[in-house]
Amino acid sequence: MNESLQIRTFKKSGHIEVICGSMFSGKTEELIRRIRRAEIARQRVKVFKPKIDTRYSDMEIVSHSEQSYPSEMIENSEDILEKSFDFEVIGIDEAQFFDEKIVDVCQKLADAGKRVIVAGLDQDYRAMPFEPMPKLLAVAEYVTKAMAICVICGAPANRTQRNTSSSDRVLVGAKDHYEARCRLHHVIPNE
Repeated sequence: MNESLQIRTFKKSGHIEVICGSMFSGKTEELIRRIRRAEIARQRVKVFKPKIDTRYSDMEIVSHSEQSYPSEMIENSEDILEKSFDFEVIGIDEAQFFDEKIVDVCQKLADAGKRVIVAGLDQDYRAMPFEPMPKLLAVAEYVTKAMAICVICGAPANRTQRNTSSSDRVLVGAKDHYEARCRLHHVIPNE
Protein backbone atom coordinates (compact mmCIF):
# COMPACT_ATOMS: atom_id res chain seq x y z
CA MET A 1 0.00 0.00 0.00
CA ASN A 2 2.82 2.42 0.80
CA GLU A 3 4.31 1.68 -2.60
CA SER A 4 1.28 3.13 -4.37
CA LEU A 5 1.59 6.33 -2.35
CA GLN A 6 5.19 6.96 -3.31
CA ILE A 7 5.79 10.17 -5.16
CA ARG A 8 7.54 9.47 -8.43
CA THR A 9 9.77 11.94 -10.18
CA PHE A 10 9.59 11.72 -13.93
CA LYS A 11 12.30 13.03 -16.18
CA LYS A 12 11.00 15.71 -18.52
CA SER A 13 11.08 14.57 -22.13
CA GLY A 14 13.17 16.73 -24.41
CA HIS A 15 12.95 17.02 -28.16
CA ILE A 16 14.49 18.61 -31.26
CA GLU A 17 12.69 21.05 -33.55
CA VAL A 18 14.31 21.97 -36.88
CA ILE A 19 13.37 25.02 -38.93
CA CYS A 20 14.92 24.78 -42.40
CA GLY A 21 14.60 26.37 -45.81
CA SER A 22 16.35 28.73 -48.20
CA MET A 23 17.71 32.14 -47.40
CA PHE A 24 15.02 34.79 -46.88
CA SER A 25 12.43 32.17 -45.86
CA GLY A 26 12.06 33.40 -42.27
CA LYS A 27 14.00 30.69 -40.42
CA THR A 28 15.61 33.02 -37.87
CA GLU A 29 12.37 34.96 -37.52
CA GLU A 30 10.55 31.72 -36.64
CA LEU A 31 13.31 30.72 -34.21
CA ILE A 32 12.98 34.09 -32.47
CA ARG A 33 9.18 33.72 -32.34
CA ARG A 34 9.43 30.32 -30.65
CA ILE A 35 12.09 31.53 -28.22
CA ARG A 36 9.98 34.53 -27.21
CA ARG A 37 6.97 32.29 -26.61
CA ALA A 38 9.12 30.07 -24.38
CA GLU A 39 10.08 33.17 -22.39
CA ILE A 40 6.40 34.09 -21.99
CA ALA A 41 5.96 30.61 -20.50
CA ARG A 42 8.77 31.53 -18.04
CA GLN A 43 11.15 28.95 -19.41
CA ARG A 44 14.88 29.57 -19.15
CA VAL A 45 16.21 30.20 -22.67
CA LYS A 46 19.70 30.32 -24.18
CA VAL A 47 20.49 30.99 -27.86
CA PHE A 48 23.70 30.21 -29.74
CA LYS A 49 25.09 31.03 -33.16
CA PRO A 50 28.30 30.06 -34.95
CA LYS A 51 31.28 32.39 -34.74
CA ILE A 52 31.43 32.61 -38.55
CA ASP A 53 28.07 34.48 -38.66
CA THR A 54 29.04 38.12 -38.14
CA ARG A 55 26.63 39.61 -40.68
CA TYR A 56 24.47 41.75 -38.41
CA SER A 57 25.69 41.42 -34.83
CA ASP A 58 28.19 39.55 -32.67
CA MET A 59 25.83 39.45 -29.69
CA GLU A 60 22.46 38.70 -31.29
CA ILE A 61 20.80 36.54 -33.87
CA VAL A 62 19.19 38.88 -36.37
CA SER A 63 16.61 38.06 -39.03
CA HIS A 64 16.59 39.67 -42.47
CA SER A 65 13.47 41.52 -41.27
CA GLU A 66 15.65 42.99 -38.48
CA GLN A 67 14.13 41.09 -35.57
CA SER A 68 16.80 40.20 -33.04
CA TYR A 69 17.42 38.20 -29.89
CA PRO A 70 20.50 38.02 -27.63
CA SER A 71 22.80 35.10 -28.40
CA GLU A 72 26.23 33.76 -27.67
CA MET A 73 28.78 33.13 -30.43
CA ILE A 74 30.24 29.63 -30.35
CA GLU A 75 33.24 28.35 -32.27
CA ASN A 76 32.87 24.68 -31.39
CA SER A 77 29.45 23.00 -31.25
CA GLU A 78 30.46 20.96 -28.20
CA ASP A 79 30.78 24.22 -26.20
CA ILE A 80 26.98 24.44 -26.33
CA LEU A 81 26.68 21.48 -23.96
CA GLU A 82 28.59 23.08 -21.09
CA LYS A 83 26.83 26.43 -21.56
CA SER A 84 23.30 24.95 -21.59
CA PHE A 85 23.15 23.30 -18.19
CA ASP A 86 20.87 25.86 -16.50
CA PHE A 87 18.46 26.31 -19.42
CA GLU A 88 15.29 24.52 -20.50
CA VAL A 89 15.09 25.77 -24.10
CA ILE A 90 18.12 25.96 -26.36
CA GLY A 91 18.04 27.90 -29.64
CA ILE A 92 20.68 27.36 -32.32
CA ASP A 93 20.78 29.55 -35.42
CA GLU A 94 22.68 28.95 -38.69
CA ALA A 95 23.29 25.30 -37.78
CA GLN A 96 24.68 24.52 -41.24
CA PHE A 97 27.84 26.42 -40.23
CA PHE A 98 28.55 24.11 -37.29
CA ASP A 99 30.59 20.91 -37.51
CA GLU A 100 29.03 17.44 -37.68
CA LYS A 101 29.15 17.18 -33.88
CA ILE A 102 26.17 19.53 -33.66
CA VAL A 103 23.91 16.52 -34.28
CA ASP A 104 25.27 14.69 -31.21
CA VAL A 105 25.10 17.91 -29.18
CA CYS A 106 21.42 18.35 -30.03
CA GLN A 107 20.72 14.69 -29.24
CA LYS A 108 22.42 14.98 -25.83
CA LEU A 109 20.51 18.16 -25.01
CA ALA A 110 17.17 16.56 -25.94
CA ASP A 111 18.09 13.41 -24.00
CA ALA A 112 18.70 15.67 -20.98
CA GLY A 113 15.11 16.89 -21.22
CA LYS A 114 15.70 20.13 -23.08
CA ARG A 115 13.70 21.62 -25.94
CA VAL A 116 16.19 22.23 -28.74
CA ILE A 117 15.16 24.57 -31.56
CA VAL A 118 17.56 24.60 -34.52
CA ALA A 119 17.40 26.81 -37.61
CA GLY A 120 19.51 26.49 -40.76
CA LEU A 121 19.79 26.12 -44.50
CA ASP A 122 18.87 22.64 -45.70
CA GLN A 123 20.45 23.22 -49.15
CA ASP A 124 23.55 25.04 -50.32
CA TYR A 125 23.61 27.45 -53.29
CA ARG A 126 23.80 24.47 -55.68
CA ALA A 127 20.58 23.03 -54.16
CA MET A 128 22.56 20.17 -52.60
CA PRO A 129 21.93 18.99 -49.01
CA PHE A 130 23.88 21.24 -46.63
CA GLU A 131 25.46 19.09 -43.91
CA PRO A 132 24.87 18.72 -41.05
CA MET A 133 21.24 19.79 -41.58
CA PRO A 134 20.03 16.54 -43.25
CA LYS A 135 21.17 14.57 -40.19
CA LEU A 136 19.42 17.01 -37.87
CA LEU A 137 16.26 16.68 -39.93
CA ALA A 138 16.45 12.90 -39.60
CA VAL A 139 16.66 12.90 -35.78
CA ALA A 140 14.25 15.78 -35.09
CA GLU A 141 10.80 15.19 -33.67
CA TYR A 142 9.43 18.29 -35.43
CA VAL A 143 10.46 19.77 -38.78
CA THR A 144 9.29 23.04 -40.31
CA LYS A 145 10.23 23.74 -43.93
CA ALA A 146 9.99 27.48 -44.48
CA MET A 147 9.49 28.85 -47.98
CA ALA A 148 10.61 32.17 -49.40
CA ILE A 149 9.24 33.98 -52.46
CA CYS A 150 11.05 33.71 -55.81
CA VAL A 151 12.36 37.15 -56.77
CA ILE A 152 11.82 36.32 -60.47
CA CYS A 153 8.23 35.02 -60.60
CA GLY A 154 6.75 35.26 -57.09
CA ALA A 155 6.29 31.49 -56.72
CA PRO A 156 7.21 29.68 -53.50
CA ALA A 157 11.01 29.45 -53.34
CA ASN A 158 13.05 26.78 -51.59
CA ARG A 159 16.41 27.48 -53.26
CA THR A 160 19.13 30.01 -52.55
CA GLN A 161 20.53 31.73 -55.64
CA ARG A 162 24.13 32.92 -55.32
CA ASN A 163 24.80 36.09 -57.28
CA THR A 164 28.59 36.08 -57.06
CA SER A 165 31.23 34.05 -58.86
CA SER A 166 32.64 32.45 -55.70
CA SER A 167 32.56 28.66 -55.74
CA ASP A 168 33.25 28.30 -52.00
CA ARG A 169 30.48 26.34 -50.36
CA VAL A 170 30.41 28.74 -47.41
CA LEU A 171 30.15 32.41 -48.26
CA VAL A 172 28.55 34.36 -45.44
CA GLY A 173 26.35 37.10 -46.81
CA ALA A 174 22.83 38.34 -47.28
CA LYS A 175 21.13 40.35 -50.02
CA ASP A 176 24.56 41.34 -51.28
CA HIS A 177 25.31 37.73 -52.36
CA TYR A 178 22.03 35.80 -52.40
CA GLU A 179 18.37 35.82 -53.34
CA ALA A 180 15.50 33.35 -53.08
CA ARG A 181 14.50 31.40 -56.19
CA CYS A 182 12.03 28.70 -57.13
CA ARG A 183 13.13 25.45 -58.79
CA LEU A 184 12.43 26.85 -62.28
CA HIS A 185 14.51 30.01 -61.86
CA HIS A 186 17.38 28.63 -59.78
CA VAL A 187 20.63 28.57 -61.74
CA ILE A 188 23.88 27.14 -60.43
CA PRO A 189 26.60 29.76 -61.03
CA ASN A 190 29.46 28.82 -63.34
CA GLU A 191 27.63 25.74 -64.75
